Amino acid sequence: MAFKKYIATKDTTITNLFIGDEESTSRVTGSNTGQSDTLEVFSIYNRVSSSTSGPSSELSRVLIEFPVSTIKADRLAQTLPASGSVTWKLKLYNAPHYNTVPRSFDLQVSAVSASWQE
Repeated sequence: MAFKKYIATKDTTITNLFIGDEESTSRVTGSNTGQSDTLEVFSIYNRVSSSTSGPSSELSRVLIEFPVSTIKADRLAQTLPASGSVTWKLKLYNAPHYNTVPRSFDLQVSAVSASWQE
């Protein structure tokens, strides 16, 4: 079995974190961490609580762009097998940090149909 590696051309993390202390109700919804050396994938439940809005949920979303034109060219040149006979794997690594991490988790991976800037 042969392997072919494609390296991402750009990436970013988008979050909707609450700012300030536990009583804060201000969200940072326009944050974009493009050109950072790490991507942050997290889900924080009920860190900020309110009697009117109930439990909070803070999430991050990661956008990663791959060289689709190169992949298409490799498919046309038959460097890659036909569609349906290739297994694609996304390989990410844990960066050392002070937070605890889950033993396992599932990511929902979806295609983005519009262009975006880092």
